[in-house]
Amino acid sequence: MQLRYNYRLYPDDSQRDALARAFGCARVVFNDGLRARQEAQRNGEEYLSDGELSRRVTAAKLTPERAWLSAVSSVVLQQALGDLNTAYRNFFASIKGERKGHRIGLPRYRSRKDNRQAVRFTRNARFSVLRDGRLRLPKIGDVPVRWSRILPAEPSSVTVIKDAAGRYFASFVVQAADRPLPEVDDEVGIDLGLTHFAVLSDGTKIAAPGFLRQAARRLGRLQRNLSRKQRGSNNRKKAVAKVARAHARVADTRRDWQHKLSTAIIRDNQAVYVEDLCVVGLGRTKLAKSVHDAGWAGFTEMLEYKAARWGRTFVRVDRFFPSTRMCSACGRVNERMSLDMRSWTCPCGSAHDRDVNAAINIKAAGRADFNDRGARGRPALVQAAGREAVIHPDAA
Repeated sequence: MQLRYNYRLYPDDSQRDALARAFGCARVVFNDGLRARQEAQRNGEEYLSDGELSRRVTAAKLTPERAWLSAVSSVVLQQALGDLNTAYRNFFASIKGERKGHRIGLPRYRSRKDNRQAVRFTRNARFSVLRDGRLRLPKIGDVPVRWSRILPAEPSSVTVIKDAAGRYFASFVVQAADRPLPEVDDEVGIDLGLTHFAVLSDGTKIAAPGFLRQAARRLGRLQRNLSRKQRGSNNRKKAVAKVARAHARVADTRRDWQHKLSTAIIRDNQAVYVEDLCVVGLGRTKLAKSVHDAGWAGFTEMLEYKAARWGRTFVRVDRFFPSTRMCSACGRVNERMSLDMRSWTCPCGSAHDRDVNAAINIKAAGRADFNDRGARGRPALVQAAGREAVIHPDAA
């Protein structure tokens, strides 16, 4: 399984300038390739192949107008074109119906004003981790790294990221072996919600931390301070950075909490069953702020890849399954239930807590689905993980 390990970088001033050049050159190459394909389409020419775009970039470095592209590693430029080619392939697969999920549009130009910049180095770039712990990047230098854990294997690539808060990260992709945990007898169904972040089928209720709500006062004050700054001024840039750092702290805290919770659930249960919620649709309702603050999608992705890595079963239950309205004792499905009805009694005489009953039904439906398919829950579709639960608050 491919995993992604992130570490904080601390480049000096000269290395920051070199990274800025790399970000800019990668952006220019991406935009040049996109512009070339758009012009070819307008002129009725054939679709420019990946190889033709690569040859054009190589030739452009020999011209006076693009000679400064030689100041960065050629791998960075080729990876930028690779991102463009991937974006086009995803677009074609989307319009043909070969790609699941929402429809993907054509690639768009990258802007130098984007809050997030990134460049990728592969093994061809000959990046290396030195004995003193620094990361050697071609034409950038030896960058200090804050190693919060040991890499489990030799990385195949590293992506250097500058986020909106001005922090630098190195994201390594490694091929890690699966580590099955000892089998246990427990299984759990999880009902995700807003009143409680998660309710388990054994009756455990996990309160919603509401990290964004807790930081709302500070974020509001920083945002009002930003709105009073003149556009284009240095003070406005400083205010923007303060707002970005505050949001980054909220996101890091939420991610750390979700990693710890998901690890505990996977460790203690042999099988985990979760309802497949339509987070995109819920994000368009009046509850959008609370839905995004909860971060259900990220949490279920953590459960999925950790289950695949540690030998557990993970199953998503159909989102249209009436888990809330069905009696877990007799199977009777009631009519629509309002959100303020937190408990109800079935005509069969069973009294139910709304969320616990839903979690029990999700567990039963997930177990039935798993037995019908006779295979573990989607291990082949696990994507490379994002940050794991090693977030240092003082690193912000």
